[in-house]
Amino acid sequence: MARADGGFFDRCYEVVRQIPCGRVASYGQVAALMGEPRKARFVGFALHKSPGAAAGVPCHRVVFKDGMLAPGFAFGGPDAQRDLLEHEGVAFLQDGRVDMEHCQWLK
Repeated sequence: MARADGGFFDRCYEVVRQIPCGRVASYGQVAALMGEPRKARFVGFALHKSPGAAAGVPCHRVVFKDGMLAPGFAFGGPDAQRDLLEHEGVAFLQDGRVDMEHCQWLK
């Protein structure tokens, strides 16, 4: 059965699966890689509805373009995303944002 979203969610998950361990991408970057550069918010919605890491979708590797983390990270509370990223070696700035200069995938 075809999905009502035209496969947007599946395409989103496929891009997110490609983000390597220790790297992050922004919502807008994921949207652009999908060929949907104006749909960063839809990427956020898709990730909120995702099956998560258990299905091989490392949603924790997607952050805001300035390196801020999602305030209500869906998979374990607000500190879970940072914990997962730190475990993978992602560097953070003193203000709590991801160091995008050093950790962004496909600049």
